[in-house]
Amino acid sequence: MPQELCVTPLSQQTILITGATDGLGRHLAEHLARSGARLLLHGRDAGRGADTVRAIHDATGNARLEFVQADFASLAEVRAMAARLASGLERLDALVNNAGIGSGGSKAPRALSRDGIELRFAVNYLAPFVLTRALLALLERSAPARIVNVSSAGQQALDFDDLMLERGYSGWRAYCQSKLAQVLFTFDLAAELRGTGVTVNCLHPSSLMPTKMVMQAYGHALSTIEQGVEATARLVTDPALDAVTGRYFDVLREAKADPQAYDAAARGALRAATERMVGAI
Repeated sequence: MPQELCVTPLSQQTILITGATDGLGRHLAEHLARSGARLLLHGRDAGRGADTVRAIHDATGNARLEFVQADFASLAEVRAMAARLASGLERLDALVNNAGIGSGGSKAPRALSRDGIELRFAVNYLAPFVLTRALLALLERSAPARIVNVSSAGQQALDFDDLMLERGYSGWRAYCQSKLAQVLFTFDLAAELRGTGVTVNCLHPSSLMPTKMVMQAYGHALSTIEQGVEATARLVTDPALDAVTGRYFDVLREAKADPQAYDAAARGALRAATERMVGAI
């Protein structure tokens, strides 16, 4: 990172957390709110957003909380939210791409987003791709800044002949493919932004935390929300990671992602496919 870039104190930072009205995002927001940072809390339901802002304010005393609304199953809504933020913010110090949907369990039916895209690919990968791209100029102006993509250890190689999983669909495969796509995007973007002062990392925050999404699909948990919050907050705030970019972490430990993530041809194929999909919508 260039030496002239000074890290903004956390209490003075502006941080956007997607999927902040429930689960990991909700608990991460409360954790970061205790630092005094200005938090932009994304969700798709205005009522739940207002309740979240109120509850976190009551718990932390932080009044610098704002709800931002968009349904990530609609790229038009993602773009509209990004445009509002890009025009209304002076700075953005961190973007946490946390919003997503799980596998839905073993019998989850194949579903489409409002744009006609396989739903898990659309919400877990395409929406954060579009949001991040739309906010890049703001993040670069705010450098040093961080992008944190909440992925998963559940990863399966992308089939570029059937990205929409029209043959032999399973919710688990759809989820794992979308989460690996996030990792490929992380590595690709980190290389693109190297030297700008904007770092890009991704993580598996913890296995089967007791979120509503996990409990509905599996009925049990293996780790705690606090473990996931610690791992994710570390990528947002730890000074030791100021110059670390293009990495995948398994909770607190740097780890290896699926081999496809290190294949430059695969990353190029995903980038091209993504640009075709996004450009056509």
